[in-house]
Amino acid sequence: MVKYEVKMTSIGKDAQTYLESNSSFILLNEKIRPALSDMVVEHNVGELTADIVAGDKLKVGKSEFDVVKVGDAVNKNLREEGHCTIVVNMDATMPGQVAVKGVRPPRLRFGNVIQFYSEE
Repeated sequence: MVKYEVKMTSIGKDAQTYLESNSSFILLNEKIRPALSDMVVEHNVGELTADIVAGDKLKVGKSEFDVVKVGDAVNKNLREEGHCTIVVNMDATMPGQVAVKGVRPPRLRFGNVIQFYSEE
């Protein structure tokens, strides 16, 4: 069951560097906070149809990940602003972070689909 699906519409000039140095990237609805556009991955507005929980899956383009931890603020933030931070192969320590495990960090590419889903 797909819980949340959006498409990358802009990749900030610092987003790839942030991913490489911090093993994380920030998602945000497009044009909602222009001051942050250089460091975030903006996407079209999507609807969160069910809460994201540990055990779900994340797909970014062709890369797939297991969701291992979901911060307390993630689902609220996704509903309101399409916002969360995806932390790859590290622990999520902040309330707005989702920790995922996978082979390697995803490629951030314009037009890539980002999808949270459960296998049920």
